[in-house]
Amino acid sequence: MQTQNNAYETDTLDPGIRSRFVNNNNGLKVHVLEAGFETKDRPLVILLHGHPELAYRRRKQLIPLAEQGYHVIAPDLRGSGRTTGWEEGFDCDLENFTLYNNARDIIGLAYALGYKSVAAVVGHDFGSPLAALCTLIRPDIFTSLIIMSTPWPGSPQFPFNTANLTDDEKQYDPTLTKSMEDQLASLSPPRKHYQMYFSSKEANDEIMNAPQGIHDFMRAYNHAKSGDWLENSPHPLQAKSLEEFAKIPTYYVMDFNKTMPEQVMDYMPSKEEIAACEWLPDNELQVFSNEFERTQFQGTMNSYRCATNPKFFDAIKAYTGKNIEVPVTFIAGAKDWGPYQSYGNFEAMKATLPILDIHFVEGAGHWVQQEKPEQVNKIMIDFLAKTKKRN
Repeated sequence: MQTQNNAYETDTLDPGIRSRFVNNNNGLKVHVLEAGFETKDRPLVILLHGHPELAYRRRKQLIPLAEQGYHVIAPDLRGSGRTTGWEEGFDCDLENFTLYNNARDIIGLAYALGYKSVAAVVGHDFGSPLAALCTLIRPDIFTSLIIMSTPWPGSPQFPFNTANLTDDEKQYDPTLTKSMEDQLASLSPPRKHYQMYFSSKEANDEIMNAPQGIHDFMRAYNHAKSGDWLENSPHPLQAKSLEEFAKIPTYYVMDFNKTMPEQVMDYMPSKEEIAACEWLPDNELQVFSNEFERTQFQGTMNSYRCATNPKFFDAIKAYTGKNIEVPVTFIAGAKDWGPYQSYGNFEAMKATLPILDIHFVEGAGHWVQQEKPEQVNKIMIDFLAKTKKRN
């Protein structure tokens, strides 16, 4: 599945964007898209994608940022696209896909490119916690942070001052007697969380054998989470309860007996809507569907498995008590459920990150950087200009 060692054809990309490979010294031959590479000694900006995505998702930011004097790169992350060197399959060593090792990938990539300092690391979706972790553990390298869609509520924390508590004094949460899976399955009708679905052994084969085909699956999945689906009307959950959680659309909190391809059939746009979709025309969507037909989805879903397994995610409890200290901005579409899919995370982010600008882009959904690139690029450029003055 990782046999594609060729760069993108030039007609796939805008002039000024280069597709090439870089050995990141952490086991990967990383495929990157880049702009602003013609001139040496430019400050570096790194753009990180989410799931199920590629570096290609960042194509609309590369040239505008390069025109502001930056060297801009967007890598295919471990498990994705044309990057090679990662272990395939469900039965791989998951340690390689942890958030911490993904951060090592990005540090190694920056060093391989000749940079000991990065002007900004920018993450969307799964790339958001990855970018945040990079700045948490190495603020000397990553000097500012832009996160999109997925809030960073802070690293997992060890419980504090518990050694001398009596049994009566210890806090007990009865909801923890059942797993989230069991609790959602007890709803009527029963539900399940999309991250747990993507973490399951069956998910890759079910998606690869989508009855509508990979291309139409990707079309429906992108449409459902975008501003084009008119029923997207996100809001903060009012309580940490199953009833509130069940209000989230089924592309996040799925029907229990459906696969994701079956679920997103409910969101498939009409031929007229597809023809009118300027932010993701069919020829650009074809880049995504072609890549995933070749690589399959398991590589990116292995990182989800690490995020949903405390054995791997809790490793970053080593940073208990430490907060991100670099300048941060948060960007999301006003019609994106991403900021609110986990109760309290958006509010925790605001409390945890004191240097924080927040921007909700009207009319955009989850794919804000594609749906409204002009607005997103302006926010990013203005933020980078402000951080440059601070430095």
